[in-house]
Amino acid sequence: MEIEKLQAAVEAILFTMGDSVELGKIAAAIEHDEETTRKIIHSLMDRCEEEDRGVRIIELENSFQMCTKKEMYEYLIRIAKQPRRYVLTDVLLETLSIIAYRQPVTRLEIEKIRGVKSDHAVNKLVEYGLVEETGRLDAPGRPLLFGTTEEFLRRFNVHSLDELPSLNPDQIEHFKEEAEEEAQLTLDI
Repeated sequence: MEIEKLQAAVEAILFTMGDSVELGKIAAAIEHDEETTRKIIHSLMDRCEEEDRGVRIIELENSFQMCTKKEMYEYLIRIAKQPRRYVLTDVLLETLSIIAYRQPVTRLEIEKIRGVKSDHAVNKLVEYGLVEETGRLDAPGRPLLFGTTEEFLRRFNVHSLDELPSLNPDQIEHFKEEAEEEAQLTLDI
């Protein structure tokens, strides 16, 4: 099959599926190996950008998804009601950060780090589709484990968790000192 037909096949697959599709499944569908399929998809991604289409293809972990370009939202809003936008408060962002960097993590581990109950924050993040239950810990009570979702990757525009920024040791030490000072102030009151 020529490259344009393969790109059209990939485009049809991604458009129809809506959600992300694993590279291996796309490769099997177009009957090519994963390396060749990845090149085909990346050339299609480039075409979408060069032709300034209203859609783009994003890579999430080892999957691909077709989605609307952000610049097109204003036109969509004119047709449909405004898409539901979730507000991520400081509490939700803090909780989400803990989950993203420590996953899989239990609610109790999150609460130990935050120092306060986190039921509401975790439940909101699950409701927003940024966090999901990933299993149960093999410990007494079998507590739920939480991790981030593909929606988290999409919203924060990262292809994989490996792309999350890392803190340097000086920053970590500074945060520890601030937390200890804050804890001391609480004890003094």
